[in-house]
Amino acid sequence: MRSARNPFEDVSGLEEEEPGRLGTLPNGASCGRRATLEKLVGLAPFRLAWTPGRRAGGGGGGSGNNGHGQPRSFLGRVLPPGIRRSSADFGLLARLQGARGQGDEEAGEAARRLTFLRLGRGPKPRRASLAERVVPAGEAAPEPPPKAREPPKLKEPLSVLEILSLIQQRELARADEHILELEAEELASSGSAPGPPQAEGAGGGRRARDVALLYEALQRELWALVRETLAGPGPGAGAGAGAVAQLGQVLLQEEAADGRRGPGAARRLRARWAEAVARAARERLEAAAPGAPGGLAAQLEALRARLLEDMGVVRGRLAPAYPAGLGAFGVYLRGYHRALAEWLGAAARRRLPLADRYALLHWHHQVYPREVLGLVDMVALENGELGPLLSPGTVRGLEDECVTDVKAQTRAALLRALQEDEEHWGSPEDLPSTLAQDVCELLEEHTERAPRISQEFGERMAHCCLGGLAEFLQSFQQRVERFHESPGARELPPDTYISRTIGLVNCGPPLRALAERLARVGPPESEPAREAAASALDRVTRLCHRVLADLLFQELQPYFCKLMRRKWLSSTEALDGIVATLGAQALALRRMQDEPYQELVAELHRRALVEYVRPLFRGRLRCGSRTRSRVAGRLREDAAQLQRLFRRLESQASWLDAVVPHLAEVLQLEDTPSIQVEVGVLVRDYPDIRRKHVAALLDIRGLRSTAARQEILAVARDLELSEGEALAPPRDRAFFADIPVPRPPFCLGLPLLGRFPFLGLPRPRLACVPRLRPPPPSRTRARAQR
Repeated sequence: MRSARNPFEDVSGLEEEEPGRLGTLPNGASCGRRATLEKLVGLAPFRLAWTPGRRAGGGGGGSGNNGHGQPRSFLGRVLPPGIRRSSADFGLLARLQGARGQGDEEAGEAARRLTFLRLGRGPKPRRASLAERVVPAGEAAPEPPPKAREPPKLKEPLSVLEILSLIQQRELARADEHILELEAEELASSGSAPGPPQAEGAGGGRRARDVALLYEALQRELWALVRETLAGPGPGAGAGAGAVAQLGQVLLQEEAADGRRGPGAARRLRARWAEAVARAARERLEAAAPGAPGGLAAQLEALRARLLEDMGVVRGRLAPAYPAGLGAFGVYLRGYHRALAEWLGAAARRRLPLADRYALLHWHHQVYPREVLGLVDMVALENGELGPLLSPGTVRGLEDECVTDVKAQTRAALLRALQEDEEHWGSPEDLPSTLAQDVCELLEEHTERAPRISQEFGERMAHCCLGGLAEFLQSFQQRVERFHESPGARELPPDTYISRTIGLVNCGPPLRALAERLARVGPPESEPAREAAASALDRVTRLCHRVLADLLFQELQPYFCKLMRRKWLSSTEALDGIVATLGAQALALRRMQDEPYQELVAELHRRALVEYVRPLFRGRLRCGSRTRSRVAGRLREDAAQLQRLFRRLESQASWLDAVVPHLAEVLQLEDTPSIQVEVGVLVRDYPDIRRKHVAALLDIRGLRSTAARQEILAVARDLELSEGEALAPPRDRAFFADIPVPRPPFCLGLPLLGRFPFLGLPRPRLACVPRLRPPPPSRTRARAQR
């Protein structure tokens, strides 16, 4: 059964070509039968698309060509060489999809009929060649004539759908070449200057519209390829590298075409490629940190991991696949940097807690430059270094918010810690105090974290914390003074009261060290806050030392009252009691930290010697010529015993060791020049000694000679006048200033007694009457009230 022919096939074209194609062979045989078979085979319906493989010599004619390599339209017409099928043919063929299946069946039936005819005809006999027919037998065949050089075949342009098929198959470089040819044809046909295609409604033709649609499809595939290749190597790493190479080739072709188009008509695919990389980077970063449960710190850690992962893919697989002239690694790095800057800027604009602001600043200043950019080859950047992730104004705003929050939070936390610790001061239980440790931990959390972000931020944070510490210490000083003045403190057990006072003193060294450290780190304007903090701590330390010393010397007072009496010369009971009590109390005081302990022991050393010497200057003891040596020797023995005691207590006040031996020398020496020398040494080593102290010593040793007294006192007066212009010694170097001396008696001469020798009375030289002491202020106020 013969199949019907396709009504849309134009057969007239074949009939017109028949006379030209039919003829006789060189041996005179007719080729009409062959032409009939070819016509029979040509009845097969045309195919929907012409493919480059079905060309002349490719085995059989189809609808895409006429057997000689000439392109044919989809309606069967032969097109002149170089003419491209337009997209209208494909629109027509879209309406012929129903007839396509029927045509395929008819083509199969025609092929089977042709095979049957060949079988009925039998095997095809071998035909002699043209040379065998022309040349007689036995003669050598002449050499064949040289083949004429065939004209070069023209490159057949592809249709719009074929270019679109190349784009979908990711043959991007080849598709871009055909798009550029199509664009050139459109410009040549329109005669317009190079430029972006106009819309059809604005006068643009169908070919301009095709170019625009093809460019859109090409860019979609290009940017989709950018996104896909960042996801990881996957199973098709080689194919992905080839696609990336084609992407780079397209960019180079378009960049060259932009040079021909001119600046106003350039498509700038290279710039759009950079934007596509930035978009892909933004999507990757947002997918890595969608909102981790650990807060902003966990999100930043996820961003760091994603950056290192993606930059490793770019460096190892993507950047080598691009052409070298594109600088692919720098483009990807800048794209990720820009995407990261947008992410961090959005995070900084939110109201973040203090911990998240710290994490953001630390990641911006330290983690990203060191752990991300530090592992990247910055030489790959063409335009220099990358810009900052956050603007200086944004960074300054975050730092200001941190400083404000730290100031408010630390102030409240410090006062709360002080209040909690103060509640235990009046408790009879001996509970250890952790106030200094809590304060240091609270402030060091910020003062150690801020310098790791930046030096400037560390200075600002140190200044803020130092101001808060100074304010806290002033409040601490006031509460310590209030505690010691309260009656409840004296009602505590002595051991508990001493332990509580030692605990308050022990708060000083760590807080003082913290204030010094903050002042060194902070700016120069931090010095007033440091001085205020040190002054508050000094007051607390002096107050507590005075309280402890008063308690100790109240216990020692009975022993000091026994000194410088007649019994003292022959008994060591008083001094033994002093040494035993000081040694026992030193065990409790040793719980104090080293710095305040050294200060307290030095004060106890000074005060013990002051109390020891005080009875001597009160005039309890008058030395005659026989008792001077005994008194001086006993003074030296007691001084040596006290020196051994305070060395055992680790006292650093060695300047006190010579005061009692100097006094003993003044009492024991006989000649005036030696006494003058010893007084000069005494005045030099202890500048606070006065003439009244030297005069009291001369009275104790029994020096009555007016001339000798004047010579010795002149040395003290000259040194006192020369040092009057100098500054007074510091409080911890004062000794004689704390020793009062009673006023010297005034003497009356009694010349009338010399007129009555008959009375047999000795003629007195002087009559000494003690000066009347003014009544104490309390007695004066009582009399005034009466």
